[in-house]
Amino acid sequence: MAFFAKGRIFMAAVVAALGLATGAQAAGSCGKNGAGFDAWKQEFAAEARANGVGQRGLSALAGATYATRTIAADRAIHKAFSGSVEAFMKRRGGAAIISKGRALKKSNAAMFDRIEQTYGVPPGVLLAIWGMETGFGASMGNQNTVSAILTLAYDCRRPDYFTPHAIAALKLVDRGALSASSVGAMHGEIGHTQFLPGNVLKYGVGSGNLRDRNTALASTANFLKGHGWQAGAGYEANMGAIAGWNSASVYQQAIARIAEAIDSN
Repeated sequence: MAFFAKGRIFMAAVVAALGLATGAQAAGSCGKNGAGFDAWKQEFAAEARANGVGQRGLSALAGATYATRTIAADRAIHKAFSGSVEAFMKRRGGAAIISKGRALKKSNAAMFDRIEQTYGVPPGVLLAIWGMETGFGASMGNQNTVSAILTLAYDCRRPDYFTPHAIAALKLVDRGALSASSVGAMHGEIGHTQFLPGNVLKYGVGSGNLRDRNTALASTANFLKGHGWQAGAGYEANMGAIAGWNSASVYQQAIARIAEAIDSN
């Protein structure tokens, strides 16, 4: 999802929304391997506490482990979005997403109608994202969410990006929306459409349980609306909102093509 998206502008909005400390107030160290992770967790606990994380969240932080598989996935992320849009769609099963997306649109017409009436977002783009991210819920990941997002906040490559999401994940533990044992995707994304924790806090609707299909799809529509989705406009006019979801050009183009094919049926 959006871990690959909108860099400084996006994260500035998340930081502001969550009221997080930044700059000199943030945890001062980072690491390139797991050697310093336990010491960093102790530093980060003070930052988390200062940003309103409670005892359940702090306990989840204390129990987190360095996620080596997450780091391996992060180092390979740009390769995953390389090549032409045609090659990307083939790798990600674009034709199958279109076929199943059309069937799901018909069998869940009432749900998609409600979402479109509420948020102005048509079924095609939601189905395209849902299919692209988790194969319509078939593969939501098995990496420990708290460990993954804390590892990325500790890692020296993008700590400023992931620190707000790490704080958000601990707040979600406090709320009971996550637990210390919750699992998801390699970068800490959650649920059917793979929200990062900060986005769950900002755009999650209803119960905020994104492992529930209806909640995840409505929350995704809310995210797109919050990023400028224009109801009734075509996909060319709404590429900016799709870019809010993921800044990789091949991903954006693939989502638009798949969505249009689903909506046209």
